[in-house]
Amino acid sequence: MYLNTHSCYSMRYGTIKPELLLQLAEAKGVKSLVLTDINSTSACLEFVRLSEKYEVKPILGIDFRNGVDQLFVAIAKNNDGFQEINTYLSHYLHSKEEIPPQAPDFKNAYIIYPLSKYAGQRLKSHEFIGVDIKEVQRLKFKKGPKEKMVIQQPVSFQSKRGFNAHRLLRAIDNNTLLSTLPRSEEGKVHHMMHEVSELLEVYQDFPDIIANTEQILDSCEIHFDFSEDRPHQNIKTFGNSPEQDYDLLCKLCKKGLEYRYPNANQKIYDRLEKELYIIKEMGFISYFLVCWDLLRYARDQGYYYVGRGSGANSIVAYLLRITDVDPVELDLYFERFINLFRKNPPDFDIDFSWKDRDDVTRYLFDKYKYDHVTLLATYSTFQYRATIREMGKVFGLPKHEIDVLASGNYQLHNLDKISTLVLKYAAFIKGLPNHLSIHAGGILISEKPIHYFTATSLPPKDFPITHFDMHIAEDVGLYKFDILSQRGLGKIKETLEVISYNKPNDSVVDIHNISYFKQDERIKELLREAKAIGCFYVESPAMRMLLKKLRADDYLGLVAASSIIRPGVAKSGMMREYILRFRMPERRNDAHPVLQDLMPETFGIMVYQEDVIKVAHYFAGLTLGEADMLRRGMSGKFRSREEFQKVKQKFFDNCNEKGYKPELTADVWRQIESFAGYAFAKGHSASYAVESYQSLYLKAYYPLEYMVATINNYGGFYRTELYVHEARMHGAEIHLPCINKSDYYTKIFGNEIFIGFHLIDSLETNVAQYVVEERMENGQYKDFDDFLDRVPIGIEQIVLLVRANAFRFTGKNKRELLWETHFKVKKEKKATHFVLDLFKVRRKNYKLPALEYSDVEDLFDEMELIGFPLSNNPFSILRDEITNEVRVEELPRYLGKRVCCYGYLVTTKNTSTSKGERMHFGTFLDRDGAFLDTVHFPDVAKKYAFRGKGVYQIWGKVMEEFDCYNIEVDQMYRMAYIEDPRYSEVKTANKRAS
Repeated sequence: MYLNTHSCYSMRYGTIKPELLLQLAEAKGVKSLVLTDINSTSACLEFVRLSEKYEVKPILGIDFRNGVDQLFVAIAKNNDGFQEINTYLSHYLHSKEEIPPQAPDFKNAYIIYPLSKYAGQRLKSHEFIGVDIKEVQRLKFKKGPKEKMVIQQPVSFQSKRGFNAHRLLRAIDNNTLLSTLPRSEEGKVHHMMHEVSELLEVYQDFPDIIANTEQILDSCEIHFDFSEDRPHQNIKTFGNSPEQDYDLLCKLCKKGLEYRYPNANQKIYDRLEKELYIIKEMGFISYFLVCWDLLRYARDQGYYYVGRGSGANSIVAYLLRITDVDPVELDLYFERFINLFRKNPPDFDIDFSWKDRDDVTRYLFDKYKYDHVTLLATYSTFQYRATIREMGKVFGLPKHEIDVLASGNYQLHNLDKISTLVLKYAAFIKGLPNHLSIHAGGILISEKPIHYFTATSLPPKDFPITHFDMHIAEDVGLYKFDILSQRGLGKIKETLEVISYNKPNDSVVDIHNISYFKQDERIKELLREAKAIGCFYVESPAMRMLLKKLRADDYLGLVAASSIIRPGVAKSGMMREYILRFRMPERRNDAHPVLQDLMPETFGIMVYQEDVIKVAHYFAGLTLGEADMLRRGMSGKFRSREEFQKVKQKFFDNCNEKGYKPELTADVWRQIESFAGYAFAKGHSASYAVESYQSLYLKAYYPLEYMVATINNYGGFYRTELYVHEARMHGAEIHLPCINKSDYYTKIFGNEIFIGFHLIDSLETNVAQYVVEERMENGQYKDFDDFLDRVPIGIEQIVLLVRANAFRFTGKNKRELLWETHFKVKKEKKATHFVLDLFKVRRKNYKLPALEYSDVEDLFDEMELIGFPLSNNPFSILRDEITNEVRVEELPRYLGKRVCCYGYLVTTKNTSTSKGERMHFGTFLDRDGAFLDTVHFPDVAKKYAFRGKGVYQIWGKVMEEFDCYNIEVDQMYRMAYIEDPRYSEVKTANKRAS
């Protein structure tokens, strides 16, 4: 009887989760229920899937509204009708136009207009007038075609509390106080679900209305296949037929054999034959060909890419150049990627440079047509602390009270009524969807038009997105292609470009020749000593320490390290055990014989995702399908689903039948449970290692060029400042931006690096680009006046360049140039395009008195404009003298002793102990530029907090583990800088005259 029902996916309006909606319906005696979220289909497929658990027939529709103004409700008669209304809604979501009040002539959908909007127009056979329970009494006095009326009792909330939450959501959406929220922006308090018998009693005097409603419900039927053996809904064929596709795949593999394996042996042919058979049997040929075609396009455009994910386990992927990882060399487990028990298609994650990804994405949309291609959405949900802040604003609380509530530092019994309400409703709203976001890289290419499954929206990226996330997509048989972006590939590509102009006579090794890099001694040295700042995936403090502890310098060691560093392995204690077995071969005998046989490379320790499959299949006797379900369940894909619990129980039952001791079974399960959701597939780790080797090669042989590219691609793990420091440690001479030398991006000449204009805070991009373009076209600027004559620039932008010391080529100091700027430049901003005077008028120069300024002023200007000091190090401007200092190189002499160190803060990592207490790890640079690592346990973390960038005095005990030294901190203070001389009444003694 309910034709107009909203879930919480009527975002910032509804408050009922889809499953709760079904539970309410079953409890109220509802046999058929129509889900009609407002301008959204986010919950539709999940609603249908969940309905199988309840005695409720699902029907789908859309509540079409402009804002909260209801125009009409469309109800799909069948799947074709669902596609019709999805297509219609998508048009208006894309164009951002208002939806017309009159519905189109849908062929497979019913239309219901609210009674309040009916103006006597003639209704078509599929159109009706909706009457809610508060309007029934008016029908006796209102003219209208009652034979065309239906029950329209909206359902938006489950209780009075839900209605209150709805009002708060509406206030958040309108960015207004709850007390000033217009009634027109709210639903009605009676928009709740009643017992069916109660509802029929209200309409008992109007049997036609009841009959019309029942007729609509009975005639609608929607079906989507959510069964385990459902066929996938991705594009079925790449060419004209499956047979042609298979022939093309075989042809491409044959060609790939010549490229990858010039001397292929029988093992390779056997592996290829096996893979091709499974790929054909599973119907995944088109998936491989779509990826191959996309990457062929990328190579033609000169785009760098890395294929990773479990797809790297496939020799077919290797031959098609989807990945650069040799699965035969690494003995990669193909069944992790595809097996006859796994229904979902293979998983390729393909990384492109952040500069290239949009074009690659557009290629897919253009090739496979926009009505079959879409980006995948994610749901941004209300997070508890952020919701507290939103609630506080809506209730009108002052900021300081909101800050207290959000911090959690309060006693409940001390809170007033309003603050208590804020916490109460923040907890109620927490987890509800807030808005749609774009998945990091998921793209769907479907056989049927995408609107068969969902409406689409159009975010600023200008590519349509679904209304559901990857989990629902997979449930219905749609599997994503992951087209991702990362800055590491941009760095590699740009480094080669920088080398070509800075060292044009050098012959650079083919960046894809990974086998050469694996043998290179310089790269081995960087790995052993963990000197990999700027290098992909191996530069973080945790990875730097792991590499030093392992002292691994080979490919397999790096592949293992890439997965070991993931949170779960460390949490389970297996990272430490792996290091011990790596360094002490005699400990390898501690592994259970079955585990040692399954994972000899990693000494019987689970390191990769496929290790879960191996252990579950061979150790616990699960089928490959069950083992893969276990892996997916561990990764959070459906941790709460019943299938996962059944597999878990079978794991323990089988181990018991095999006679394993309960303690052994529990320990193996603990290892699986602790890391399976975090660990990489071995092929994924190997793909990461390939890119790491490429960046390590460039760092080893072209460190300055590589650092320039790193700066221009906005770094990696660290801030730009550290990469500038790293370049200096490799012998670079670092220069501030210069009007006559710098480009928009940072540039190198020999070993001299000129910081680019892009790093000057608040300098407008068009101004910086004009400065460079004008110089390239008409030659260097002769002096300050020449610059002013040639560049259309306002006074604020000139001041930024002067303060950044970009005019130092003139020989004038900053103060003098600032005075000249104010004399010679009008305050109004010049037009971007202006006409040069035919006869230039010489600018009047004024004789200024000697103007003085301190060298230290430059450092403070640099910290303000660039973000960090360039002309000197931060230790030089400390207010107090450094005493009792122990530097990093001296730490081994003080093992176990309490020392005092001084360090410039680089980065921190916040984590929690097993008891949930906050603790920190710190990374600093000492005065020699060496890394100083610190550990801050909870008691110290509470007492001595990090207070932002700067130099810290650090007291603590020198600790060592596996040749890595750190400080277990017991005291820490941020050192004060000298008074900023730019604003000081008394200037420092170190002055210079112009």
